[in-house]
Amino acid sequence: MFEIIIAGGWLMLPIILSSVIALAIVGERFWTLQEKRITPKNLVAQIWQWYKSDQLDEEHIQALANSSPLGRILAVGLINRNHPRDVMKESIEEVGRQVVLELERYLNTLGTIAHVTPLLGLLGTVFGMIEVFSVISTHGNGNPAILAGGISKALITTAAGLSVAIPALTLYRYFRGKVNELVMKMEEEALKIVEVMHGEREQGGAKK
Repeated sequence: MFEIIIAGGWLMLPIILSSVIALAIVGERFWTLQEKRITPKNLVAQIWQWYKSDQLDEEHIQALANSSPLGRILAVGLINRNHPRDVMKESIEEVGRQVVLELERYLNTLGTIAHVTPLLGLLGTVFGMIEVFSVISTHGNGNPAILAGGISKALITTAAGLSVAIPALTLYRYFRGKVNELVMKMEEEALKIVEVMHGEREQGGAKK
């Protein structure tokens, strides 16, 4: 493996570094974007129970805000529950935008890696072919062994760049879809709490 890296030339270093960064991002996002961590089940029903039992105080709301991203969104709505519906929705939307940015953290970096690593591989290919033609112009093309180094560099960097880019792009698309799915669910739960607090949804609706 080390010999292959050496044969690929100096452009293998940024490709390898990109792969390490991509792997770290993928691991972190898989851990962070778990549905149970972002949108815990029955959160609206729990809030409704607090509300019915007159326990919806500052302490419970703060605990809710610290529990999860969805809890943070619902908590700011509850803080403004005595304001008009529009004010409550605007406060939720403002915090919601911040939460979405947090859910999308590092995804732009992962997408950049997916697009840049093939270009690094292509650049290595160009350098390799330049080396091949340089050898041909100097020594002719009668000895294939002399050309092997440049061709090897061209093929290795291309393969390495694609090997990093393909899974990075696939996972980038996956995480984008996952974030969109979580955002839609949070929007649905936030709408429930607005309607419950303003008497537009019955008790049974809060339990769903």
